[in-house]
Amino acid sequence: MGAFAKPKLVVSQCLEFDHCRYNGDVIHHPTIRKLMAHVDFLPVCPEVEIGLGTPRETIRIVLQNGEQRLMQPKTDKDVTADMEKFSDAYLQSLQQIDGFILKSRSPSCGLKEVKLYTSTEKGPAIGSSSGLFGGKVLELYPHLAIEDEGRLNNFLIRERFFTKIFLLAAFRELKKEKSLQRLTAFHEVNKYLFLAYSRPTQKLLTRILKNKEQQKPEELFSLYEKGLSRLFLRTARYDSSINAAKEMAKAFDRFLNDKEKSYFLELTEKVAEKKEPFSSVMALLKSWAYRFEDEEILRQSWFEPYPGDLLEISDSGKGRDY
Repeated sequence: MGAFAKPKLVVSQCLEFDHCRYNGDVIHHPTIRKLMAHVDFLPVCPEVEIGLGTPRETIRIVLQNGEQRLMQPKTDKDVTADMEKFSDAYLQSLQQIDGFILKSRSPSCGLKEVKLYTSTEKGPAIGSSSGLFGGKVLELYPHLAIEDEGRLNNFLIRERFFTKIFLLAAFRELKKEKSLQRLTAFHEVNKYLFLAYSRPTQKLLTRILKNKEQQKPEELFSLYEKGLSRLFLRTARYDSSINAAKEMAKAFDRFLNDKEKSYFLELTEKVAEKKEPFSSVMALLKSWAYRFEDEEILRQSWFEPYPGDLLEISDSGKGRDY
């Protein structure tokens, strides 16, 4: 793979960037540190932006008369309107961004699992919700890559996030030129990556490109972008990834002997049974591509959808898809 386009991400400022948590702390996170060499970050702290200061009294989401209010229990101050005003203005001012990494469980930035209370008095939470800023992010940018720092400790979630931000960044750069030739090349180099996530979406994008001569470039890019936004609605599952691998293996079919073909099928079966990592299949396919000098296969983004130094085989075991 060649050089990667640089994703542009909004990040909660307390994650690696500033001592702006309510207690004056900064949260260190290895994934965000690693991304700094590859990503343009836009740090923001909504709570500081609305004048709460650092350090500050904590805030919480309180359910009042069926409405969620952002309250400061110590002062009984309602900062809902301030947060809504800031969130709307800030998010609508953003241009050409690819995603967000927000502070988990924060009453402002949290995406999910933010505690919901019945009052500002001491007492147990009655449920969960999104933070006011985080909820607005989900509402306005559902097609972008959005995660909290806690979920990025999970290997599969982290891998999907990396894949998505670098793919979106590459397409964002592509849109600047409106070149149909470059769009076709982008589609071809991502063919097997698309298959691994969603065969129906890959087919949809292929159909869109087949009609490229009948549409204006602006319309074609818009249609393609809408289709692309559907790609990550689900993670790349074992079955779809294995099917994509089998599709790639067809390129080598005439060169392989029966034992090699049999070994490949046995390997995919072990992956399906979770007795072997999928990386073993990918390594075998890449070795065949080198052996048979298949440059088209070697150019596929599926082998390296994001910079290799971001790859880290670690998993907290935590984090789940919502």
